[in-house]
Amino acid sequence: MNLVHLLASPFVGGPERQVLGLARAQAERHQTTFLSFAERGLARPFLHQARAEGFPAHELQTNYPRLHAAITEVADWLRQLRAELLLTSGYKPDIIGWRAARAVGIPVVGIVHGWTGVTWKVWIYEWLDALALRFMDGVVCVSQATALRARRRGIPASKIHVIRNALDPSPYDVPCPTARANVGRLFNPLPRFLVGTVGRLSPEKGMEVFVRAAILLAPRRADVGFVLMGEGPTRPLLERLIHDAGLGNRILLAGFCRDLPALLPGLDVFVSPSHTEGLPVALLEAMAARLPVVATAVGGTPEVVVDGQTGYLVPPNRPELLAERIETLLQDAELRQRMGAGGRNRVCEQFTFSAMASRYEELLAQLSIGTKAHKGVLHVGY
Repeated sequence: MNLVHLLASPFVGGPERQVLGLARAQAERHQTTFLSFAERGLARPFLHQARAEGFPAHELQTNYPRLHAAITEVADWLRQLRAELLLTSGYKPDIIGWRAARAVGIPVVGIVHGWTGVTWKVWIYEWLDALALRFMDGVVCVSQATALRARRRGIPASKIHVIRNALDPSPYDVPCPTARANVGRLFNPLPRFLVGTVGRLSPEKGMEVFVRAAILLAPRRADVGFVLMGEGPTRPLLERLIHDAGLGNRILLAGFCRDLPALLPGLDVFVSPSHTEGLPVALLEAMAARLPVVATAVGGTPEVVVDGQTGYLVPPNRPELLAERIETLLQDAELRQRMGAGGRNRVCEQFTFSAMASRYEELLAQLSIGTKAHKGVLHVGY
């Protein structure tokens, strides 16, 4: 099939890495093309990466609020590319892509990577997103938890398909021998233990909770350094918390880190402190790197972490429990090794792009059976 993905990519983040990984896994069976709204030029790194991996990728010229023009442009691309299926990621691609696919008469599938409701404006957009998703031919949810939220938002259960996020574990097959030194360069002197997290510095990711847990743990564990890899709007708040605690040399904000395989194996414990999640890719990467994890039991995280076997689950917004579980792992090297190995095995068995591609093949087979019905019935009135 000739597949087209539509995104509004502000950077190469989790959703972008997921659709690229899927395209690689499907390359022998399907042609994949990427379209992205320009997002003030921020989409170009993703489009450049897609092209570097051999996939056609195009930057759209129109955008919201020119809604009709944007729908027309996407529809024109779908005709030009002879697209047989459109897959959309995000509320703007979902809304515009749904209308464009209907204009062309091809099936459309929305991929729900997760809703955050981080501001009232985002909440409204996500409400509109859920409304559009009700009329799509299929809705892919990246976890069972996301599927439950989708049903609660009125999306018919018959249209929902759970296809979990994935990764390519091969970059972690052999741990980077300089990873410890790569992370250690941030500290002076290098602590005995390193505890870290990766993610956007935004309210829903709970980075403030990670910092508060580090502040609680630091006085009784002088041998531990804490590092946050990522950028985002809550950075000033985090800087203020760290400064007020006098821990600027113990809790470090490393900024956006592109080469995680060269860094993650240098940690001793990985933390995922989110308030809400779809299914966190950074958590999969940490487990692929054989790290024991401490994670909040939100969204699809409990579908990845087996509590007490591959790591620990704690309730969200409980920094004292987060600190307690981190310390438990720091006190027991054998436990860290056992949980890290268990996490690696779990990811390699259940969360690979080949497994994801197999699930998409099942979905594509279902859609291809009813293609004529989609063109003849669902096109009417939309």
